[in-house]
Amino acid sequence: MGIDYGDVRIGIAMSDALQVTAQSLEVIDCRRVKDPVARIAELVALHDVERMVLGFPRNMNGTIGARAEKTQAFRDRLQEVIAVPMEWMDERLSTVSAQRLLIEGNVRRENRRGVIDKVAATLILQTYLDRVRRDAP
Repeated sequence: MGIDYGDVRIGIAMSDALQVTAQSLEVIDCRRVKDPVARIAELVALHDVERMVLGFPRNMNGTIGARAEKTQAFRDRLQEVIAVPMEWMDERLSTVSAQRLLIEGNVRRENRRGVIDKVAATLILQTYLDRVRRDAP
C-alpha cells in the first residue's frame, strides 16, 4: 500500500498481486472521515496489505521540515494501530509529477483536486516497487 499523507486528503494506492504495478485506490478526505487511521486500517485488512510505503516529504535540499514532522507523527499514529511494516519513500515532486500527468491526460482542473492525492500515492508506490525490483539479486 502506498500513502500520500496530507492534512486535508490522504491518497491511497495498492500494488497488484505480483507487486509489479501500482494502482490508485482512493482518497480519504480528512474533513469527512472522522478517523483516517481507522479507514486505513480497514483497507489494510480488506486488501491483506503486507507492507505500507509512506511518502516522506523532504525539502528540496534534503532537510526535514514541518511537513515531514507532521508525516512522522502520522506514521507514529499508524504504527499504534496497524501491525504492518512501514517504509519511507522520498516523495519530493510526487504531487508535481501527478499534476503534470493529469494535465497531460486532459483532466479538467476542477476534477484534478479529487484525484491528485491518489495519483501521487500511486507514483510513490510505483517508485518503491521499481526500486525493490531493481535492487533484487
